[in-house]
Amino acid sequence: MRRYAQMESLIDAAVARSRVIDSVYLGRGVLTMAGEAAANLTASRDAVIMADEAGFAAAGAPAITALETSGFTVSRIIKPSRPLPHASVEEAAAFCAALRNNHDMLPIALGSGVINDLVRYAAFHTGKRFVSIATAASMDGYASGGAPLAQNGFKITIPTSPPAVILADIDIIAAAPAKMNGWGYGDLAGKIPAGGDWILADLVGAETIDEFAFGLVQDGLRDWLANPRGVRRSDPDTIAELFVGLTLVGFAMEAYGSSRPASGADHQIAHIWEMEGRNSQGQKVAHGAAVAVGTWAVLALYDWLLEQDIENLDIARTLSQSPDLARREGDLHRLFNDHRIGARANTELRAKHISSDLHKERLERIIEGWPQTRDRLRQQLVSAQEMAGMLRATGVPADPGDIGLSLADLIMTVRKAAYIRRRYTILDFLHETGLTEYALHEAFSNYEKRCQ
Repeated sequence: MRRYAQMESLIDAAVARSRVIDSVYLGRGVLTMAGEAAANLTASRDAVIMADEAGFAAAGAPAITALETSGFTVSRIIKPSRPLPHASVEEAAAFCAALRNNHDMLPIALGSGVINDLVRYAAFHTGKRFVSIATAASMDGYASGGAPLAQNGFKITIPTSPPAVILADIDIIAAAPAKMNGWGYGDLAGKIPAGGDWILADLVGAETIDEFAFGLVQDGLRDWLANPRGVRRSDPDTIAELFVGLTLVGFAMEAYGSSRPASGADHQIAHIWEMEGRNSQGQKVAHGAAVAVGTWAVLALYDWLLEQDIENLDIARTLSQSPDLARREGDLHRLFNDHRIGARANTELRAKHISSDLHKERLERIIEGWPQTRDRLRQQLVSAQEMAGMLRATGVPADPGDIGLSLADLIMTVRKAAYIRRRYTILDFLHETGLTEYALHEAFSNYEKRCQ
């Protein structure tokens, strides 16, 4: 009970700072409070549960009982879970239409990642607050204000609003398939390199670290990731800690106003695979699994980077060899076969392309600040090998081979990932220091040997 009280205190402090989230119900058996939570939110007694078949099977019946006990009339919109609902604006259309047709209806998102993002989008675009009932600790977006959805094939994080109420019944969440909570572990593990990317962005002056948002994610991160085997065996206390970590990440994103505290090059790599519909063993690779592999890849790049003699970088030579915008645009269009994705990526590239003067200024900042930054990165990061062990203990994919990717596939993905976000990450750092090609051919050398 003491551990739950400590977790609740962390959540309560975050709720107190939130502009949108009124309450988070966390604990065993809290699903019975769904009706009370909903009644506190609206005078209406019309609710609609939005779920997929798997999520509804996990918690639909007790959620309806709790709502009806508080006087609600409950309708439902249930999407098939085979195939899984697609994380896209187009998939959200049915939810949007249902909410537009009933102005007093309270939306209830019952499920995990994709369902919550679809309902979040639909509620925001119809001017409604909503309730989120979590069914797995599978992602970091329950408390997030952004919905990472594909729009015309290109995955972006669309600004929306968090739920007004989150119910996290640990009995329900711990009963989810172990692989789903493993995906949440993979998503949370990505915050380690994401923190490294923010440190680099701060170094070059691209995006100053917000200490509150950074600390909300990073201060407890090692503790939340400390028991991967407990996640794999669905230990309720471990799952509760994982859920708290994932939820606080969402609060950090809301507080900062973007996904920067939670998302770096690891997510950019994952989004490439998601946009391409990457499959492994006949199934779409889940977001958390893709982030887990992206995390390993980015940490391998950091392992390599931290051994380089950055202080002696030749600024004049680096500037003279840096490709101009036209050349980078040409490279981009050769990489992307889908013209829709290529066009959006080109917009991101143009937004982050810098002048020679700013490039020179950044290189000077890198050389001056590298010793201190390198020390901070070493405190922030774990090695790719250590991360692979943590991920495997959880039961999620740990490197690209686990989702059927060759070395050539991996390198192609990393090349593409450098173009799809204007957010500064290690991929931009490598480009601006002229080290991309060295890193791609040296950082993954151990993986290359394993593939042979």
